[in-house]
Parts: sequence; C-alpha cells; structure tokens
Amino acid sequence: MQPHGEVRVLSTRVRRIVAPNPGPMTGPGTNTYLIGETDLAVLDPGPAEPSHIDAILNCVGDQLRFIVCTHTHPDHSPGAALLAEATGAALVGRVTEDDQHQDLTFQPAAQIEDDECVSGEGWTLRAIRTPGHVDNHVCYLLEEEGMVFAGDHIMNGSTVVIVPPGGNMAHYIASLRRLLDYEVKVVAPGHGELIPDCAGEVEKLVRHRLMREAKVAGALDAAPQSLDGLVIRVYDDVDPMMHEWAKLSLLAHLIKLEGEGRTRRTSREGIDHWHLAA
Repeated sequence: MQPHGEVRVLSTRVRRIVAPNPGPMTGPGTNTYLIGETDLAVLDPGPAEPSHIDAILNCVGDQLRFIVCTHTHPDHSPGAALLAEATGAALVGRVTEDDQHQDLTFQPAAQIEDDECVSGEGWTLRAIRTPGHVDNHVCYLLEEEGMVFAGDHIMNGSTVVIVPPGGNMAHYIASLRRLLDYEVKVVAPGHGELIPDCAGEVEKLVRHRLMREAKVAGALDAAPQSLDGLVIRVYDDVDPMMHEWAKLSLLAHLIKLEGEGRTRRTSREGIDHWHLAA
C-alpha cells in the first residue's frame, strides 16, 4: 500500500499521490494523479486536506496548468479550489445539480464536452463522458500511454455505488461499455492500484451488474416489497454493515427495471414498495 503523501512514479508521464482519507468507500484513499513533466495537470486533487494539498504543491511548483476532476464528490474535487487559488491553474470538469452529495466549490469556467482534449508538452487527455455513478462523471484517456483515469467509474477491489437520481444504472452499464470504443491499455482508478486489462475488467463489471439485476428480479413477486426487505435478500453476500449503501445501488437497479417495464412501485405511508409489473 502506498503511504499517504508519498509520490510514486507510474510511468514516464504519470505520478500518483494517495490522499489521507481511507475508509469503506474510499479504500486506501483517493488517488491524485500528476500528469506531465513540465506543463503539468493534476487529476482528482481529492479532499481539501492541508497535508495532501501541500504534497501536491511540493510536486508541481510553478508548472501546474490544469486541475482536472472526474466528478464532484467530496473525496475527489474539494482540493481543486485550493490548488487553483495557489497556482492559477485552470479547472477542467463538469458540474451537476446539488443533491447534498456534491462539492459546490468546484466551478470550472466551462463544462468539458465528450471527446474534448486538454494537453501539455508531451501529453493529451481526452474526455470520455461516463455518466452512471453520477451524471457529471468523466473519464480521461492519456492518449500517449493508453491509460484511462477512471475516477469512480471503475475502482480496484470493490464495485461502485450508484446513487439515484444523479446516478443511473442503465447509464452506468452503457458507460462501462463506452470504454471499449477507445484504445485503453490500463485503468488508473480513483481508488486502488492500476488495473492492467481494461476490456476484461469492463466485462467482469458488466457481468456482475447484470447478475445482481437478475437477483433483484428474482427476489420480486406480486406482493410489494420495501428496499429494507429486498436488500437483505438481494445483498445476502454483502456485509450487513454495508446494506445502507447497497440500498442505493438496489434502488438504481429497480429504477432501471421500472424503465424497462419490468417492475412497478407503489407508495405505502410515504415509503416506496416494489413488485413485478403485471
């Protein structure tokens, strides 16, 4: 495991610093990537933790040109505003509506669009829109190396939580498959170590989500059921301590099935209940 604050060289163009925010949802911590040798980009600066910001600033000096964020969850982007203030670097990414889970301090001058590029001496980052985990999620492909910076689209060692309404399971599965349209050799996730086989990882993740979806459908019957009841049956292979988080992805599966006409929901005392569509 890489110590927090240590700078690790991953390739001729990429270095990594791990933020000191380990936990059940962040693994060993958020990966902050430094791209380039002279004109630099910092990707996912992580939380506004002073020691982490200092570690980044010690590396970039006066050469930082871009601060790039995959999305605006609090473990990925709050450090951006501090770095921009200290260096004058441009913010790159997208924003979304406030759902009480977003970092509102991240305010780029413009929203980066699909296939738009930012570049410096010796490197080019191509934006790949990947909504699913949240609707403003973007992966970035370092074209010279075939390395895709995946944020929370792909994580090493765990599956991503999909949080409606900004998160969408149908969009997530489609966005996973989008990566297969690009020349990707290695995945640099927002949490955990590099993943060398992008196509294999995408196939594994899609298969897992569709198997979970089949389990959701199999747990439904004509009698309406609440999320609290369903999560015990559908996520019986997951630590019950994680069931509150699992209910978010479960809801995303149910909404996907509802959109396909396979489930229906009714409300009882203000609580949604789900059952098979007639």
